Amino acid sequence: MEEDFERAVEDGLRLSKRLVLPGGAAPPRPHAGMDRYGAPDAAAASSLLPVAPMAYAVVTDPAAVDSPDVPSYQPHVYGRLSPPALIPLQMREVELRVDCAAGCATAEVTLVARWWLHCLTRSRDCDCRLVVPMGEEGSILGAEVTVGKKSYNTHVVDVDGNSPVKIVKTESGGILKSQFFQLTIPQVVGGEDIFATIRWSQKLLYDNGQFSVDIPFRFPHYVNPLPKLFTKKEKIQLTVNSGVSKEVLLQGTSHPLKEKTRQGEKLFFLHEAVVENWSIKDFTFSYSVYSGDVSGGVLVQRSTLRDYDDRDIFSIFLLPGNNQKRKIFRKAVVFIVDTSGSMQGKPIENVKNAISTAVSELEEGDYFNIVTFNDELHSFSSCLEKVNGKTTENAINWMNLNFVAQGGTDIMHPLTEALALLSNSDGALPQIFLVTDGSVEDERNICRTVKTQLTNKGSISPRISTFGLGSYCNHYFLRMLASIGKGHYDAAFDTGSIEGRILQWFQKASSTIVADISIDVTKHTQEFEVDCEYIPDISAKYPLFVSGRFRGELPETLYAEGYLSDMSKISIELKVQHIKDIPLDKVLAKQQMDLLTAKAWLSENKQLEQMVAKMSIQNGIPSEYTRTVLLQTIMEKIDPAQQGKRKPKKPEEPSATPLQGLTLGFGNVPATTENLTSGFGDTRAPDKFEMFGKAVGGCCGRVADSCCCCMCFINCCSKMNDRCAIVLVQMCAALSFLGCFECCSELCCGGGGSD
Repeated sequence: MEEDFERAVEDGLRLSKRLVLPGGAAPPRPHAGMDRYGAPDAAAASSLLPVAPMAYAVVTDPAAVDSPDVPSYQPHVYGRLSPPALIPLQMREVELRVDCAAGCATAEVTLVARWWLHCLTRSRDCDCRLVVPMGEEGSILGAEVTVGKKSYNTHVVDVDGNSPVKIVKTESGGILKSQFFQLTIPQVVGGEDIFATIRWSQKLLYDNGQFSVDIPFRFPHYVNPLPKLFTKKEKIQLTVNSGVSKEVLLQGTSHPLKEKTRQGEKLFFLHEAVVENWSIKDFTFSYSVYSGDVSGGVLVQRSTLRDYDDRDIFSIFLLPGNNQKRKIFRKAVVFIVDTSGSMQGKPIENVKNAISTAVSELEEGDYFNIVTFNDELHSFSSCLEKVNGKTTENAINWMNLNFVAQGGTDIMHPLTEALALLSNSDGALPQIFLVTDGSVEDERNICRTVKTQLTNKGSISPRISTFGLGSYCNHYFLRMLASIGKGHYDAAFDTGSIEGRILQWFQKASSTIVADISIDVTKHTQEFEVDCEYIPDISAKYPLFVSGRFRGELPETLYAEGYLSDMSKISIELKVQHIKDIPLDKVLAKQQMDLLTAKAWLSENKQLEQMVAKMSIQNGIPSEYTRTVLLQTIMEKIDPAQQGKRKPKKPEEPSATPLQGLTLGFGNVPATTENLTSGFGDTRAPDKFEMFGKAVGGCCGRVADSCCCCMCFINCCSKMNDRCAIVLVQMCAALSFLGCFECCSELCCGGGGSD
């Protein structure tokens, strides 16, 4: 999919060379990495994936490509493009608004942009595709687009079809790849402006005591309109709500933000300037909350009339602090790695590299073992091995030999084996790290069985962290299993991010500084329910966030208790804050919906499913029990002079097109059984015919943007590479041979001559 997208943009950049801009100016010069034909070099191909919000013209007829204001009178181009080319549109305005809520580790981003269809004559129209790269764990919240008299907006409807809008079968967008949201706007006329407002949420990053937000905001040079015609004004607004009364220290920013106001825990920043070119770097902002030791707080919001639950909502956050004396628990680790046939290629190689690095990061005094599973079970050792240089080297060598993708998937057997290995962990914190790309039929039974076994093992029971690869595994099963095991869940949906995300996930889950967290509120509330099954441990690498609902009145201070690595008790004071500036119900909606969906899947509870659907429709967030559509409305202006003289038109029935790929689904057992690998896209090696096609396609693609006159044919031949020229000569020789053979046959077999 990524290669197809890049190829379409490459074709679009070639087509855009036909444009003559106002004033006779030439099109923008190709950036570094492009060859003399305007095509990107192989090393720069990845730059064609958007690294900022972009809009593209979807062009099937190259003859329609022209400046809407000044005709270029270019030679006519025959034929149609299949698949269509994507021409990046020039952007006239952009505004970025970012609201950071540190108490929930979430940022809500709003992008307001204006593009214009500069590459199509005004007598023609084409579809336009908007592509928005979102940040860490990005989730779309809504989109509104206006083109002329037509308005489009995303709308969440009931999956059962109880909706007032008419849904057609044509798709209008969805997820292009992980963290890329796309939207297709039909029939935009050349020269028209496209006004778009797109909202999404993403996670705040945390590293060495610093919170940070990172938003893709690097615009390529070819989206800049001519400076003499358009004044480019760049505007960025940032709001930071720390949620704590402690001092907030600003650490760095990518753009020149100015602090405007500071109201308690809320800070406002603004950047507004006329720029020569749009931003060429991502928007980043980082800050830290001073804390010498483990600290935290409780954010409380009263329920509202629009809320799906009449109980009040809370969010507890616990920061690990900067106390270097806090020791990390010794750990006994068992890695469980899926080596079924579907893991072949890049997935299993990236997993092997990540696990090898994780084993190397274990410290002396820790214990470990590695278990691989498919139809069979293979272990590095029959017992837990103590970490030292020799065992680490032996483990890496063993992985190089035994990480071979083949066979089916069986998850319960290796889990049982890992729990047995950790039955005697010699005082270390037992931890299981499960990595899989498939689904199995007995997932609910696995959750119930593991929950029973962990309950019988007492407070220091094995922690289970899960990692999902691709789209075929059941991510709600993995999320629920991690919640039952007081562990951490994460996932990778493209092969390029597997290694980095696994290491980040392992470091977060294996750096425990406080275990067995409990908060006693029974004296103060009638009901207190957390969204997760159990409260996870506090990691030195990332803050802990726990949300839920309660009924009653909370005191001014709560206390969280747990155990340190030396098994001494620690008590953490949590100040309760009743907030109005942070809409907790909206900020926490996505997190709560994911946890409730996992619970609904495990219990097969229809009431929980309806609750998730209601939250989805109320907040406009996609879910497994709703459908997200693009709703089109026509805004007709009524002349006041004619009002009352003519009969009002009957309003048209609103129609909508569905958006695909916005949810994960509940796994794909048949695909897992057949060991299909397309949950990641095509990860197999290209065959000889594909290699031949790519070799020839490099020059054949350059023929596409030329006309069919003799001079253009000569120019095209001069651009051919050696391999294509050889193939063309051989084809001509073969055709000439067939022509001679046909003539000889005609002469010999009755062409009118004598025998």
